[in-house]
Amino acid sequence: QVQLVESGGGLVQAGGSLRLSCAASGGTFRRYAMGWFRQAPGKEREFVAAISWTGGGTYYANSVKGRFTISRDNAKSTAYLQMNSLKPEDTAVYYCAKSRGSLTSTEGLQYDSWGQGTQVTVSS
Repeated sequence: QVQLVESGGGLVQAGGSLRLSCAASGGTFRRYAMGWFRQAPGKEREFVAAISWTGGGTYYANSVKGRFTISRDNAKSTAYLQMNSLKPEDTAVYYCAKSRGSLTSTEGLQYDSWGQGTQVTVSS
């Protein structure tokens, strides 16, 4: 069973940047795709970005495309989400998740391990 721990959240002004990290332990990180999701107050959880097991394939929600970059370092068992040009509507708790397989997916049900989440707040 893989355990995931997110870090890097915080308070930032609109237009600023943050880099989230997701450290994995207890399993074979490199075999699986990873994803980032977020949930804002009063809203359902939504897909943000995903990366294949090699890192060669990435996929983004339209709302973050061109501003966010997902990456991974399999040697460190860590996934990242670089967030630039942040907007107030990016405010949410961000979760990383391990996929059941090696390819990217936008569906939460395709992920079987989740971190505890990290809060990102973007002020206007």
